[in-house]
Amino acid sequence: QVIDSTSLGWGTRVKGFIACFAIGCLCSILGSCLLWIPKKGLVLFAVFYTLGNISSIGSTMFLMGPMKQLKRMFEPTRLIATIVMLLCLILTLCSAFWWRKAGLALLFCILQFFAMAWYSISFIPYARDAVKKCVSVCLS
Repeated sequence: QVIDSTSLGWGTRVKGFIACFAIGCLCSILGSCLLWIPKKGLVLFAVFYTLGNISSIGSTMFLMGPMKQLKRMFEPTRLIATIVMLLCLILTLCSAFWWRKAGLALLFCILQFFAMAWYSISFIPYARDAVKKCVSVCLS
């Protein structure tokens, strides 16, 4: 009875997903614009880009629910991608706030992008195999 009274309807879930995903995209775009500010631009970019990615990940929790999302994130097929993605999110913020290394923050943002992309395509059947094949053809 408690679960039924606290669950969201499908329409509310879709609205929450769209709002959270839009906020994530807006943060990423804002971070890209702030990149060009002298001295603090790279740190602001790293922070807003990371917040955008966190918001984008959070948006899918509206569609699946938090527990199902967490279970799917840590399935064996996504485990490495999830760990690398979360580690890059944390290291980006650490390099921006505590270590104050702009170059390191940029490196972790780039790694964050690739980790998020690899994680995201894991939800599309055979997408990883197609990407691996394309990369191997391009490299050979």
